[in-house]
Amino acid sequence: MVEIITIGLDIAKSVFQVHGVDASGSVVLRRQLRRAEVLTFFGGLPPCLIGMEACGSAHYWARQVGALGHEVRLLPPAHVKPYVKRGRKNDAADAAAICEAVSRPHMRSVPMKSAEQQSMLMLHGVRDLLVRQRTMLICALRSHLAEFGITAGQGKGNFAKLVAQLESEEGAALPELARSALRLIAAQIDDGNAKIEAIEKEIVAAHRAEEASRRLASIPGIGPIIASAIAASVPDPAIFKSGRQFAAWLGLVPSQNSTGGKERLGRITKTGNRYLRRLLVIGATGLIRYKRKNVPGGLDWLNRLLAKKPVRLVTVALANKMARIAWALLCRGGLYSEPTVAAAA
Repeated sequence: MVEIITIGLDIAKSVFQVHGVDASGSVVLRRQLRRAEVLTFFGGLPPCLIGMEACGSAHYWARQVGALGHEVRLLPPAHVKPYVKRGRKNDAADAAAICEAVSRPHMRSVPMKSAEQQSMLMLHGVRDLLVRQRTMLICALRSHLAEFGITAGQGKGNFAKLVAQLESEEGAALPELARSALRLIAAQIDDGNAKIEAIEKEIVAAHRAEEASRRLASIPGIGPIIASAIAASVPDPAIFKSGRQFAAWLGLVPSQNSTGGKERLGRITKTGNRYLRRLLVIGATGLIRYKRKNVPGGLDWLNRLLAKKPVRLVTVALANKMARIAWALLCRGGLYSEPTVAAAA
Protein backbone atom coordinates (compact mmCIF):
# COMPACT_ATOMS: atom_id res chain seq x y z
CA MET A 1 0.00 0.00 0.00
CA VAL A 2 1.12 3.55 -0.72
CA GLU A 3 1.82 5.46 2.49
CA ILE A 4 -0.31 8.57 2.92
CA ILE A 5 1.71 11.48 4.31
CA THR A 6 -0.67 14.45 4.19
CA ILE A 7 -4.47 14.68 4.11
CA GLY A 8 -6.75 17.62 3.48
CA LEU A 9 -10.15 17.20 5.12
CA ASP A 10 -13.05 19.43 4.10
CA ILE A 11 -15.57 19.12 6.92
CA ALA A 12 -19.32 19.66 6.62
CA LYS A 13 -22.53 18.74 8.40
CA SER A 14 -22.99 15.33 6.78
CA VAL A 15 -20.61 14.74 3.83
CA PHE A 16 -16.84 15.08 4.34
CA GLN A 17 -14.28 15.20 1.51
CA VAL A 18 -10.83 13.60 1.91
CA HIS A 19 -7.78 14.34 -0.26
CA GLY A 20 -4.50 12.52 0.48
CA VAL A 21 -1.00 12.59 -1.03
CA ASP A 22 2.13 10.49 -0.56
CA ALA A 23 5.72 11.58 0.12
CA SER A 24 6.25 12.60 -3.51
CA GLY A 25 3.12 14.75 -3.57
CA SER A 26 1.16 12.40 -5.81
CA VAL A 27 -2.55 12.10 -5.13
CA VAL A 28 -3.32 8.66 -3.70
CA LEU A 29 -6.68 9.26 -2.01
CA ARG A 30 -9.89 10.98 -3.05
CA ARG A 31 -13.14 10.00 -1.42
CA GLN A 32 -16.23 11.16 0.42
CA LEU A 33 -17.14 10.13 3.94
CA ARG A 34 -20.42 10.26 5.75
CA ARG A 35 -20.32 11.78 9.20
CA ALA A 36 -20.54 8.40 10.94
CA GLU A 37 -17.62 7.04 8.89
CA VAL A 38 -15.03 9.72 9.69
CA LEU A 39 -13.55 8.36 12.91
CA THR A 40 -13.61 4.76 11.68
CA PHE A 41 -11.76 5.74 8.52
CA PHE A 42 -9.02 7.75 10.25
CA GLY A 43 -8.71 5.15 12.97
CA GLY A 44 -7.58 2.65 10.30
CA LEU A 45 -4.88 4.94 8.87
CA PRO A 46 -1.29 5.18 10.10
CA PRO A 47 -0.43 8.53 11.77
CA CYS A 48 -0.18 11.36 9.25
CA LEU A 49 -0.59 15.13 8.94
CA ILE A 50 -4.21 16.24 8.57
CA GLY A 51 -5.27 19.75 7.70
CA MET A 52 -8.69 21.32 8.24
CA GLU A 53 -10.12 24.77 7.86
CA ALA A 54 -10.77 26.51 11.19
CA CYS A 55 -14.52 26.78 10.73
CA GLY A 56 -17.61 25.56 12.56
CA SER A 57 -17.08 22.26 14.46
CA ALA A 58 -13.40 22.19 13.38
CA HIS A 59 -12.08 22.14 16.94
CA TYR A 60 -14.30 19.18 17.81
CA TRP A 61 -13.10 17.16 14.83
CA ALA A 62 -9.50 18.18 15.48
CA ARG A 63 -9.74 16.80 19.01
CA GLN A 64 -11.43 13.60 17.87
CA VAL A 65 -9.07 12.87 14.97
CA GLY A 66 -6.02 13.95 16.98
CA ALA A 67 -6.93 11.43 19.68
CA LEU A 68 -6.42 8.69 17.06
CA GLY A 69 -2.70 9.55 16.82
CA HIS A 70 -2.74 11.95 13.87
CA GLU A 71 -1.19 15.43 13.78
CA VAL A 72 -4.03 17.86 13.11
CA ARG A 73 -3.56 21.49 12.05
CA LEU A 74 -6.35 24.02 11.75
CA LEU A 75 -5.78 26.60 9.01
CA PRO A 76 -7.43 30.02 8.64
CA PRO A 77 -9.84 29.84 5.66
CA ALA A 78 -8.31 33.02 4.22
CA HIS A 79 -4.92 31.26 4.01
CA VAL A 80 -6.42 28.28 2.21
CA LYS A 81 -8.31 30.26 -0.42
CA PRO A 82 -5.25 31.12 -2.59
CA TYR A 83 -4.67 27.38 -3.13
CA VAL A 84 -8.15 26.72 -4.55
CA LYS A 85 -7.93 26.24 -8.31
CA ARG A 86 -9.78 28.88 -10.28
CA GLY A 87 -13.19 27.85 -11.53
CA ARG A 88 -13.30 24.70 -9.39
CA LYS A 89 -15.15 25.62 -6.20
CA ASN A 90 -16.41 22.32 -4.81
CA ASP A 91 -15.68 20.04 -1.87
CA ALA A 92 -13.02 18.06 -3.72
CA ALA A 93 -11.19 21.23 -4.79
CA ASP A 94 -11.41 22.61 -1.25
CA ALA A 95 -9.94 19.41 0.23
CA ALA A 96 -7.10 19.50 -2.32
CA ALA A 97 -6.41 23.15 -1.45
CA ILE A 98 -6.32 22.33 2.27
CA CYS A 99 -3.92 19.46 1.60
CA GLU A 100 -1.63 21.76 -0.38
CA ALA A 101 -1.80 24.58 2.16
CA VAL A 102 -1.09 22.45 5.22
CA SER A 103 2.08 21.10 3.60
CA ARG A 104 3.59 24.60 3.24
CA PRO A 105 6.47 24.98 5.76
CA HIS A 106 5.56 28.52 6.83
CA MET A 107 1.78 28.11 6.97
CA ARG A 108 0.43 29.39 10.28
CA SER A 109 -2.15 27.24 12.05
CA VAL A 110 -4.90 28.03 14.53
CA PRO A 111 -4.35 26.61 18.06
CA MET A 112 -6.80 23.84 18.86
CA LYS A 113 -9.12 24.77 21.73
CA SER A 114 -10.17 22.40 24.47
CA ALA A 115 -13.82 21.72 25.29
CA GLU A 116 -13.50 23.90 28.41
CA GLN A 117 -12.11 26.84 26.42
CA GLN A 118 -14.87 26.51 23.85
CA SER A 119 -17.44 26.42 26.67
CA MET A 120 -16.08 29.68 28.07
CA LEU A 121 -16.16 31.34 24.66
CA MET A 122 -19.69 30.04 24.15
CA LEU A 123 -20.68 31.74 27.41
CA HIS A 124 -19.15 34.98 26.11
CA GLY A 125 -20.99 34.56 22.81
CA VAL A 126 -24.36 34.08 24.53
CA ARG A 127 -23.74 37.13 26.72
CA ASP A 128 -22.80 39.23 23.70
CA LEU A 129 -25.94 38.10 21.87
CA LEU A 130 -28.18 38.96 24.83
CA VAL A 131 -26.54 42.38 25.21
CA ARG A 132 -27.16 43.16 21.55
CA GLN A 133 -30.77 42.00 21.81
CA ARG A 134 -31.26 44.15 24.92
CA THR A 135 -29.90 47.17 23.07
CA MET A 136 -32.31 46.54 20.20
CA LEU A 137 -35.25 46.28 22.59
CA ILE A 138 -34.30 49.48 24.45
CA CYS A 139 -34.00 51.34 21.14
CA ALA A 140 -37.39 49.98 20.04
CA LEU A 141 -39.02 51.04 23.31
CA ARG A 142 -37.47 54.49 23.05
CA SER A 143 -38.59 55.03 19.44
CA HIS A 144 -42.13 53.78 20.08
CA LEU A 145 -42.58 56.09 23.08
CA ALA A 146 -41.17 58.99 21.08
CA GLU A 147 -44.06 58.54 18.62
CA PHE A 148 -46.33 59.68 21.47
CA GLY A 149 -44.03 62.45 22.69
CA ILE A 150 -42.52 60.55 25.62
CA THR A 151 -38.70 60.80 25.72
CA ALA A 152 -35.80 60.32 28.12
CA GLY A 153 -32.04 60.73 28.05
CA GLN A 154 -29.92 58.36 26.00
CA GLY A 155 -28.16 55.37 27.46
CA LYS A 156 -29.08 52.17 29.23
CA GLY A 157 -29.27 53.98 32.57
CA ASN A 158 -32.36 55.93 31.49
CA PHE A 159 -34.36 52.80 30.74
CA ALA A 160 -36.02 52.95 34.18
CA LYS A 161 -37.17 56.51 33.43
CA LEU A 162 -38.83 55.35 30.22
CA VAL A 163 -40.69 52.58 32.00
CA ALA A 164 -41.72 54.98 34.78
CA GLN A 165 -43.14 57.38 32.20
CA LEU A 166 -45.00 54.50 30.60
CA GLU A 167 -46.80 53.86 33.89
CA SER A 168 -47.19 57.55 34.83
CA GLU A 169 -50.15 59.81 34.16
CA GLU A 170 -48.49 60.88 30.92
CA GLY A 171 -48.30 57.26 29.84
CA ALA A 172 -51.90 56.64 30.87
CA ALA A 173 -52.94 58.85 27.97
CA LEU A 174 -51.55 56.31 25.53
CA PRO A 175 -53.93 53.93 23.77
CA GLU A 176 -54.29 50.67 25.66
CA LEU A 177 -53.03 48.65 22.68
CA ALA A 178 -49.80 50.66 22.62
CA ARG A 179 -49.29 50.30 26.39
CA SER A 180 -49.82 46.54 26.16
CA ALA A 181 -47.22 46.18 23.42
CA LEU A 182 -44.68 48.37 25.21
CA ARG A 183 -45.12 46.47 28.47
CA LEU A 184 -44.13 43.29 26.62
CA ILE A 185 -40.91 44.97 25.44
CA ALA A 186 -40.15 46.24 28.95
CA ALA A 187 -40.70 42.76 30.41
CA GLN A 188 -38.41 41.27 27.79
CA ILE A 189 -35.69 43.78 28.69
CA ASP A 190 -36.01 42.92 32.38
CA ASP A 191 -35.75 39.22 31.55
CA GLY A 192 -32.65 39.91 29.43
CA ASN A 193 -31.06 41.86 32.29
CA ALA A 194 -31.56 38.91 34.64
CA LYS A 195 -30.03 36.46 32.14
CA ILE A 196 -27.04 38.71 31.43
CA GLU A 197 -26.40 39.12 35.15
CA ALA A 198 -26.51 35.34 35.65
CA ILE A 199 -24.06 34.74 32.80
CA GLU A 200 -21.68 37.40 34.10
CA LYS A 201 -21.66 35.69 37.50
CA GLU A 202 -20.66 32.43 35.81
CA ILE A 203 -17.90 34.18 33.87
CA VAL A 204 -16.53 35.83 37.03
CA ALA A 205 -16.58 32.50 38.87
CA ALA A 206 -14.68 30.80 36.04
CA HIS A 207 -12.27 33.75 35.88
CA ARG A 208 -11.41 33.40 39.58
CA ALA A 209 -10.68 29.70 39.07
CA GLU A 210 -8.29 30.33 36.13
CA GLU A 211 -4.76 31.42 37.05
CA ALA A 212 -3.93 32.97 33.66
CA SER A 213 -7.17 34.94 33.64
CA ARG A 214 -6.48 36.34 37.12
CA ARG A 215 -3.01 37.52 36.02
CA LEU A 216 -4.46 39.23 32.97
CA ALA A 217 -6.97 41.09 35.16
CA SER A 218 -4.05 42.84 36.88
CA ILE A 219 -3.62 44.95 33.71
CA PRO A 220 -5.45 48.31 34.01
CA GLY A 221 -8.51 48.37 31.77
CA ILE A 222 -8.85 44.58 31.71
CA GLY A 223 -11.46 43.05 33.99
CA PRO A 224 -12.88 39.52 34.38
CA ILE A 225 -14.81 39.67 31.09
CA ILE A 226 -11.83 40.66 28.93
CA ALA A 227 -9.34 38.52 30.86
CA SER A 228 -11.40 35.34 30.61
CA ALA A 229 -12.06 35.93 26.90
CA ILE A 230 -8.34 36.35 26.14
CA ALA A 231 -7.34 33.32 28.22
CA ALA A 232 -9.91 31.12 26.44
CA SER A 233 -9.12 32.46 22.94
CA VAL A 234 -5.34 32.00 23.17
CA PRO A 235 -4.59 28.41 24.27
CA ASP A 236 -0.90 28.75 23.39
CA PRO A 237 0.55 32.30 23.37
CA ALA A 238 3.90 30.92 22.13
CA ILE A 239 2.52 30.75 18.58
CA PHE A 240 3.02 34.54 18.47
CA LYS A 241 6.64 35.64 18.29
CA SER A 242 6.00 38.98 19.94
CA GLY A 243 3.33 41.17 21.43
CA ARG A 244 3.15 43.09 18.17
CA GLN A 245 2.29 39.90 16.32
CA PHE A 246 -0.46 39.21 18.85
CA ALA A 247 -1.82 42.76 18.38
CA ALA A 248 -1.68 42.24 14.61
CA TRP A 249 -3.69 39.02 15.03
CA LEU A 250 -6.34 41.11 16.77
CA GLY A 251 -6.34 43.68 13.96
CA LEU A 252 -5.00 46.51 16.15
CA VAL A 253 -2.08 47.51 13.90
CA PRO A 254 -2.09 49.88 10.89
CA SER A 255 -2.62 48.42 7.44
CA GLN A 256 0.30 48.84 5.06
CA ASN A 257 0.43 49.87 1.41
CA SER A 258 4.18 50.34 1.11
CA THR A 259 6.35 50.08 -1.99
CA GLY A 260 9.72 51.27 -3.25
CA GLY A 261 11.05 51.68 0.26
CA LYS A 262 8.37 54.25 1.09
CA GLU A 263 6.22 53.31 4.04
CA ARG A 264 2.49 54.08 3.86
CA LEU A 265 0.36 53.25 6.87
CA GLY A 266 -3.42 53.40 6.90
CA ARG A 267 -6.24 52.49 9.25
CA ILE A 268 -6.07 49.44 11.50
CA THR A 269 -6.57 46.17 9.65
CA LYS A 270 -9.56 44.98 11.75
CA THR A 271 -8.64 41.39 10.96
CA GLY A 272 -8.68 38.48 13.37
CA ASN A 273 -10.80 38.19 16.50
CA ARG A 274 -13.40 40.94 16.33
CA TYR A 275 -14.81 40.21 19.81
CA LEU A 276 -11.46 40.55 21.62
CA ARG A 277 -10.59 43.68 19.65
CA ARG A 278 -13.89 45.30 20.63
CA LEU A 279 -13.46 44.39 24.29
CA LEU A 280 -9.94 45.83 24.41
CA VAL A 281 -11.05 49.06 22.74
CA ILE A 282 -13.93 49.36 25.24
CA GLY A 283 -11.51 48.82 28.13
CA ALA A 284 -9.12 51.44 26.75
CA THR A 285 -12.01 53.87 26.27
CA GLY A 286 -12.93 53.50 29.94
CA LEU A 287 -9.36 54.24 31.01
CA ILE A 288 -9.21 57.41 28.94
CA ARG A 289 -12.70 58.59 29.87
CA TYR A 290 -12.14 58.32 33.61
CA LYS A 291 -8.44 59.35 33.39
CA ARG A 292 -7.19 56.70 35.76
CA LYS A 293 -3.61 57.09 36.95
CA ASN A 294 -2.49 53.51 36.37
CA VAL A 295 -2.63 53.58 32.58
CA PRO A 296 -0.45 51.04 30.70
CA GLY A 297 2.53 52.97 29.39
CA GLY A 298 2.11 55.69 32.00
CA LEU A 299 -0.15 58.72 32.27
CA ASP A 300 2.51 60.99 30.76
CA TRP A 301 2.64 58.86 27.61
CA LEU A 302 -1.15 59.01 27.33
CA ASN A 303 -1.33 62.79 27.83
CA ARG A 304 1.39 63.42 25.22
CA LEU A 305 -0.53 61.30 22.73
CA LEU A 306 -3.85 63.00 23.51
CA ALA A 307 -2.25 66.40 22.96
CA LYS A 308 -1.50 65.70 19.31
CA LYS A 309 -3.80 62.84 18.22
CA PRO A 310 -7.59 62.30 18.09
CA VAL A 311 -9.11 60.53 21.08
CA ARG A 312 -10.28 57.51 19.10
CA LEU A 313 -6.82 56.98 17.64
CA VAL A 314 -5.33 57.14 21.14
CA THR A 315 -7.94 54.63 22.33
CA VAL A 316 -6.86 52.12 19.71
CA ALA A 317 -3.18 52.76 20.49
CA LEU A 318 -3.87 52.07 24.17
CA ALA A 319 -5.78 48.89 23.26
CA ASN A 320 -2.76 47.82 21.22
CA LYS A 321 -0.49 48.36 24.23
CA MET A 322 -2.88 46.43 26.49
CA ALA A 323 -2.83 43.52 24.02
CA ARG A 324 0.98 43.46 24.00
CA ILE A 325 1.13 43.47 27.79
CA ALA A 326 -1.44 40.66 27.90
CA TRP A 327 0.71 38.55 25.57
CA ALA A 328 3.78 39.19 27.74
CA LEU A 329 1.95 38.08 30.89
CA LEU A 330 0.64 34.94 29.17
CA CYS A 331 4.12 33.99 27.96
CA ARG A 332 6.29 35.01 30.90
CA GLY A 333 3.92 34.80 33.86
CA GLY A 334 3.73 37.25 36.73
CA LEU A 335 1.48 40.24 37.28
CA TYR A 336 1.36 43.69 35.73
CA SER A 337 3.43 46.35 37.45
CA GLU A 338 3.70 50.05 36.74
CA PRO A 339 6.71 51.08 34.57
CA THR A 340 8.02 53.39 37.31
CA VAL A 341 7.83 50.60 39.88
CA ALA A 342 9.65 48.21 37.58
CA ALA A 343 12.37 50.78 36.90
CA ALA A 344 12.89 51.45 40.59
CA ALA A 345 13.17 47.74 41.31
